[in-house]
Amino acid sequence: MKKVHEVPTVHDYNAGFGIETLHPLVSVIDFSKAAPPEDVAGVDFFSLGFYGVFLKEGPQCIKHYGRNSYDYQDGTLVFLAPGQVVGIVKDALQPPLQGYGLLFHPDLLLGTSLGRNMVDYAFFSYEVHEALHISKRERQIVLDCFSKIEYELERGVDKHSKRLIASNIELFLNYCERFYDRQFTTRDNANKGILEKFEELLNGYFSSEKPKELGLPSVAWCARELNLSANYFGDLIKKETGKPAQEYLQNKVIDAAKNRIFEGDKTINEIAFELGFKYPQHFSRLFKQRTGMSPREYRGVN
Repeated sequence: MKKVHEVPTVHDYNAGFGIETLHPLVSVIDFSKAAPPEDVAGVDFFSLGFYGVFLKEGPQCIKHYGRNSYDYQDGTLVFLAPGQVVGIVKDALQPPLQGYGLLFHPDLLLGTSLGRNMVDYAFFSYEVHEALHISKRERQIVLDCFSKIEYELERGVDKHSKRLIASNIELFLNYCERFYDRQFTTRDNANKGILEKFEELLNGYFSSEKPKELGLPSVAWCARELNLSANYFGDLIKKETGKPAQEYLQNKVIDAAKNRIFEGDKTINEIAFELGFKYPQHFSRLFKQRTGMSPREYRGVN
């Protein structure tokens, strides 16, 4: 396995593709005008020190993220956060690289609205198979946003550059949030399938000995079991149910608790441990928050 190549700066990435760096912290790349990297045999893995958004066009290029690979289709956007590992497989039979890239360093965002809101764009933590697939009209909006950023880069740096560039990147990311909402909606059947698997996962978990062995299931654990990233899974659950994934999960815990409390042959402490709580008082507190009664009060009423 090849070593991971660190690409700490936007300039380093540009240099690898023979692209002139117009601004040290941001770049818009048209890959049809770029020179292919020298080392294209086999698989190269890279770790970027900046944010990257890549719009793929044409049939070339299999992207690798960690151990996963995905031959993504025309009109697909992939988002990379700093430190994420990405690789490109190329061979002599593939056509020249096509598509566009937007690169921006975290330092560009310091003191800007985008810097304060960057954490809200959860799709930078999505997995590759959760990439954004866009329509032709959406693609044009993406390219218009890239064009505005490129315009600012070409006219040179002045006192307005940082604010205008950051604002246009923020506008682009806000559009991507809208496009992801549309993708969740248009994949309604697939989403319902995930919800059904989530229900089956939790039902199976609480009917087994796993809670006593592993504790309460976390949102991240559920996401991994369903082969999804935690952020994508959380966003999907929120859009499908109107509730955060953590709240949905806690409601399932309470449902499981009610069945055990109703049986009446176990102590509240025993029920808490069976459900995966380390401390019975944490179980009692959550139960009262959700039902308005303590577990003992609930047992008395029922």
